Amino acid sequence: MSVAERGPAVARTVSRPAPARRRSPGPAKAVVVIAPLVLSVALGLWGIRRKNTMWGDESVTYQLAHRDLSQIWLTAQHIDLVHALYYAVMHEIFGLFGAGLLTLRLPSVLAMSVAASGVGLLGLRLAGPRAGLLAGLVFALLPQVQKYAQEGRSYAMVCALISWATYALVISVPHRTRWRWAVYGSTMLLACLLHEFAVLALVAHGVTLVVSRVPRPVLKAWSMSAAGVVAGLLPLAIRSARQSAQVSWIDGPVRLNDVLAVAVVGVVCALAPLGMRGPVRLSVLAVPIVVLPGLLLLIASLVKPLFVDRYVLYSNIGIALLLGAWMDYLLRRQRSSRTAWIAAVAAVAVLAALVQPSLSLRTPESRSNDATAIGAAVRKESRPGDGLLYLSGRHRILTAANPEDTRLLTDLALAQDAISSNTLAGVELPAQDIAARMLEFDRIVAVRAADAHLPNNPQEEAKTSTLRHYFREYGTTHVKGARVTVYVRDQDPSAKADPGSGSPGASGGVRR
Repeated sequence: MSVAERGPAVARTVSRPAPARRRSPGPAKAVVVIAPLVLSVALGLWGIRRKNTMWGDESVTYQLAHRDLSQIWLTAQHIDLVHALYYAVMHEIFGLFGAGLLTLRLPSVLAMSVAASGVGLLGLRLAGPRAGLLAGLVFALLPQVQKYAQEGRSYAMVCALISWATYALVISVPHRTRWRWAVYGSTMLLACLLHEFAVLALVAHGVTLVVSRVPRPVLKAWSMSAAGVVAGLLPLAIRSARQSAQVSWIDGPVRLNDVLAVAVVGVVCALAPLGMRGPVRLSVLAVPIVVLPGLLLLIASLVKPLFVDRYVLYSNIGIALLLGAWMDYLLRRQRSSRTAWIAAVAAVAVLAALVQPSLSLRTPESRSNDATAIGAAVRKESRPGDGLLYLSGRHRILTAANPEDTRLLTDLALAQDAISSNTLAGVELPAQDIAARMLEFDRIVAVRAADAHLPNNPQEEAKTSTLRHYFREYGTTHVKGARVTVYVRDQDPSAKADPGSGSPGASGGVRR
């Protein structure tokens, strides 16, 4: 066969090389989502019972979640309106799965796991799969995240909602579809209704869009979503402002140094070229989340002290993104095995440094008080028929989670219990009635929170004055966050002034 005759056949056998198939992002995306979630669940379940102890704020959740929805709503009209939605959610969860310590804390474990997945997806979207995976894992390992993943409070749920609202923001910028912005706005509003200070993340998002110079239609769409969030939150903010006395215990920034250290680390990480995928850079998104909520809360504290680190717990989303992207940047830059070894040693050192905080967070001592130990101390130090006194009355919540601890005692100041009065700690008798009831008992067990300042009201003055003039201290048991003191009737009070005579010290504190 001639060359001419073979030509067409050859031509038919030669074809264009097939275009290289792009690797499916599915497996990488699945790992980025699942690995942080699994790690967060594992860390959340590790030591979740904390030796079967419960701290004061969790005790409030436990008590209110046992009330029906109408009682929760009526109680919220007096106090804790900012947490009413969370209590309602926990009431439904208790109804489905039973009331117990695990049921109290498992929703927070799951919520923080969802938050870790959201952080991983954010990192994937903004800086690639490895950065996303590292960011999600870092988020799960952060001590503050581990702590509040095991708390029966709303902060983990807020973290999860803000994490996914931020992801909705990022994917809404290039697409500009209304339903995506509706998802973003509704998720942010739900976060704000769970805790008002989540609205500070909305400010951080706005700054990100302005700095990113997104097109005007995008900025308009965000502004409309933000306006909807603010409008939805405004009634709650106005009504809860009348209950500002419940944060009177904040007399200065709480754990400000930790927040400042995190902000500094985040800004330093942002100085590296962390990559850019799409119209929003990772550092431009993460730095405002790390810095602005805490800064704005600190500025507000110049008028009224409000700064508590857990109120802006979601700032950890930003620091996890920055650390994950920074580690990815270091790995991309490595040019030798020596660099790899240095990175490996640094990673091991960081993990080792996290061991001690992780262990201590799972002990009762890691919380500001231990309501379980306080109730147990009252039961141990008391005798059936003793009088029981709370200094002040609002600390009645510290023993209310387990009524068996105080069942055999007489609450000397209580006029109406917490449930029937739709309050957290009940309603107390007038001052003169409290003093009269105290004088009917020879032994009184007094519960006082550590370093607590007694309110300046007649009831508390009557309690301390009567103890000073008619009783003597028999013994004190110190427990985490409180002290339990047994007072016995003084057999010769004649040398002491009458408590109603206005003598010096009549309104002072209990003798130490």
